[in-house]
Amino acid sequence: MNTATRIGTLYLVPAPLDFGCDTQTPLQDMLPEGTLRSAAQLTHWVCENAKSCRAYLKRIDALHPLAAPLQQQHITELPREVHKKGDHTGQFNATPLIAPLLAGHDMGLVSEAGMPAVADPGSSVVRAAHDAGARVEPLTGPVSLLLALAASGLNGQNFAFTGYLPQDAGERAQRIRQLEVLALQQGQTQLFIETPYRNAALWQALLQHLQPTTRLALAAGLTLPQARMESRAVRDWRKGGTAPDNRTPVVYAIGR
Repeated sequence: MNTATRIGTLYLVPAPLDFGCDTQTPLQDMLPEGTLRSAAQLTHWVCENAKSCRAYLKRIDALHPLAAPLQQQHITELPREVHKKGDHTGQFNATPLIAPLLAGHDMGLVSEAGMPAVADPGSSVVRAAHDAGARVEPLTGPVSLLLALAASGLNGQNFAFTGYLPQDAGERAQRIRQLEVLALQQGQTQLFIETPYRNAALWQALLQHLQPTTRLALAAGLTLPQARMESRAVRDWRKGGTAPDNRTPVVYAIGR
């Protein structure tokens, strides 16, 4: 008889795009019931922030009782180095984080908002699960980049996500021009994201350095009551338009 330990399944559990700030919005309005039921059955987690993860699980528990009480959930945070440098380069070994998976427990990977490992840490955990021969199952939920792209009116057949732009003003201006060349000459929509407190600086740089006819879209809080999605030519933004606020991250897209 084969007594080998079954390897668990790694579930990629999307989180609402409210970053835990808008807990008045019913969770079932933002995430499918199937995703919430699957998440409720898990007892082992890898996350960005344990406090946020517990808060999310508490909201799930109000709809679907957790398989184990909140105090008995096994929650492991990604190391600080992953948050600062990212784990998408392949330099970080996440194998120790999936020890419960190798012992036969199903695990959940969750980020602060949206789909883990997409514009967020977590890809190292997914790689480790694949390398261990585990099944990886992404659950349905909001993915801010794709929502923004679909609603932008820009090319959804050829696009690239370039992460965060440089903070240095000169380097940021150069990068904006580089991305615009790709967007205009190759027809490849360029998507990037910014944190709330740097939105104002990036917005001003975009209006200053992009060509008047380039289309610029911004998306924030999609799937939420306060969602914002606007797309227009830069010349029209310059004539009038409200800059993004400093409450939530914003996904930007440029193209033709």
